[in-house]
Amino acid sequence: MQTALIIIGTIIAILVLLVYFGKRRLKNIPMVDDHKSIVTLTAANFQAKTKNKIVLIDFWAAWCAPCRMMSPILNSVAADLKGNQQIGKVNIEQHQALAQKYKVRSIPTMIILKNGVEVTRFSGVKSREFLLQQLAKVSY
Repeated sequence: MQTALIIIGTIIAILVLLVYFGKRRLKNIPMVDDHKSIVTLTAANFQAKTKNKIVLIDFWAAWCAPCRMMSPILNSVAADLKGNQQIGKVNIEQHQALAQKYKVRSIPTMIILKNGVEVTRFSGVKSREFLLQQLAKVSY
């Protein structure tokens, strides 16, 4: 009986340590500069930058570790986009009105707009292939 309790206690201690170090590692993910073709969207330029285009909008915040994980993926996708496709980013701390308008409840949330109208949305960290696939669906 005592051996079982010792084993269970050891397993719990290991799990706690793994969770602690995992969270610590996520918080230390560095910020990555945006690709040159990624547009920073604001309340002032939102209509003009999303009109007559297909835009993948990333709603993010600097303190959000999964948002930081998405940044290199979005940079990779932005490098492959052609024509009227574009990636835009909205910092929800600076532009809360846009986040409220699009009912963003968790981040990262990505919304694809076609000619300014929402077509689809998804939340969480997504792969490059997933994002390209979603953009291809919207492009016809």
